[in-house]
Amino acid sequence: RSRLDTVRVASLDLTKGKGRGFMLKIVLGVVVLAVVVLLGLAAARPNAFVVKRTATINAPPEKLEPMVSDFHQWGAWSPYETMDPNMKRTYGGPANGVGATYSWVGNDKVGTGGMEIQKVTPGREVVFDLHFIKPFKANNTGRFTFEPEGAATKVTWAMEGSYPFIGKLMGMFFDMDKMVGKDFENGLAKMKAAAEKQA
Repeated sequence: RSRLDTVRVASLDLTKGKGRGFMLKIVLGVVVLAVVVLLGLAAARPNAFVVKRTATINAPPEKLEPMVSDFHQWGAWSPYETMDPNMKRTYGGPANGVGATYSWVGNDKVGTGGMEIQKVTPGREVVFDLHFIKPFKANNTGRFTFEPEGAATKVTWAMEGSYPFIGKLMGMFFDMDKMVGKDFENGLAKMKAAAEKQA
């Protein structure tokens, strides 16, 4: 091989190397830009959330409110009670009403957490603190409202809380309203079946 050919080959290899380096920089630039955009979109999401579902149940509010203000009765309708047959439950405080507590330790589906009733308006509203420890830490507020509609009652199950940044980021990929809302719908359907069966 002549010296000229050697120079040409070396120049070609150098050009290929520069081409690869340039493409790598482009790819890295696109990745960095995508990450920056994703973080920006996550940061711009709301700082708070509300998940809410409603059902009409053919029973009076006075019959439905105790099904919520007494944690011992949640087994009849809560969708989370059947997700782990080996879940460990602990009840504390008064049997029902303000100050009553309920904590659980379960599998990956139900995690670990606890609730404490903060307010009860007989036949109208139940408000409780909801604390999650596993699979993630969170402090939310749960609320049931009961609105008379003739002989029936419109029951609304809601959960509200703040969105930490990691929650906002996860919200880019998981729709919490759909996931949790589905559980709420299931729970209200079970409450309806249980209450109307007793009517």
